[in-house]
Amino acid sequence: MSTSTMTSTPLLEQLTTSDDATWAEVRRALRPSIHEVDRNATDIWFAFFPFVLSRALDRAADPAKLVRQLALLGRYRLADQIDSSHTFMYGHRYWPQAKAAVRELALADRASDVALADVVRTVAQSVAASAKVAPDLVAGISAVALATLAQVGLDAFSATPGSVSLDAASAKRSPEEVLKRRAREQKPGLLGLLRSIDHRYTVTFDENREECTFPAVNGQDLTMAGANDTRDHASADPRCVEGPIPIECRTAACGTCWIGVLGGETRLSEVEDREWRKMKEFGYLDSDDPQPIIRLACRSKVSGSVSIVIPPWNGVFGKLIEGKIDVEGSGEAE
Repeated sequence: MSTSTMTSTPLLEQLTTSDDATWAEVRRALRPSIHEVDRNATDIWFAFFPFVLSRALDRAADPAKLVRQLALLGRYRLADQIDSSHTFMYGHRYWPQAKAAVRELALADRASDVALADVVRTVAQSVAASAKVAPDLVAGISAVALATLAQVGLDAFSATPGSVSLDAASAKRSPEEVLKRRAREQKPGLLGLLRSIDHRYTVTFDENREECTFPAVNGQDLTMAGANDTRDHASADPRCVEGPIPIECRTAACGTCWIGVLGGETRLSEVEDREWRKMKEFGYLDSDDPQPIIRLACRSKVSGSVSIVIPPWNGVFGKLIEGKIDVEGSGEAE
């Protein structure tokens, strides 16, 4: 855990030893307790901010060299986006309460033999009481708050204001309204009824902003559809040279266009062999689900409307996961 504080409590020590495998078990245990609106979103956050990467960057003898080795681009350090890494989660609106509850619990002298999933449940109960909402609406953001503390340390975690980045319209939406928007389908025109290839669907790439959508023709991959959006996206993210989804190759060779799917994953084409191989090489996914929630946009063809989230960084860190890079020596492992 990256921290300069001298504070040490049982929970902080427990979090220090947690890793991606630990949190995968926690999420499996918690999944039934997380509201549908944030089930995919919670798993996506953990895919976007893996422990193996943050801890490698903390331990690296030469961080700049490691960044080059892993071809990291964009904002890959969670410590630089503590209050904003989870804006795509419905629970983000309860981030101030979650952050406060986690910090309070972290500083408490509590028993160290409590399962981490139960710690998340304890935080969720506290947040729910404070925000006056059901615990399932804050279970996901409670897990994210604890995992953020585990990665960035108590000092950095405590230093940010705990702000929420939502406009008034987005903040007022109920979880049911969000789910309904994800499930909506566009009705094809008369020509579309006769020729299914002409069906057009909506791809939403930021649920918190009405203008963040682009149309996609049936069978079109997400990057080709996104390239028709000629608005200036590069000012916000220099990786976006053609549309809102960062892209370089369109052949699954670069890994730049990885995305998370908040809703509609079954409306995307199934993963084929090349995408499986490359996703593992990039370190983004290790799953046998034919329609997973982490995809390469250039290989994902639409057959309906989808809601996606674009990660703030990309890289190739499969070798790091496999232990083929000597992080502390900043070179290839023997």
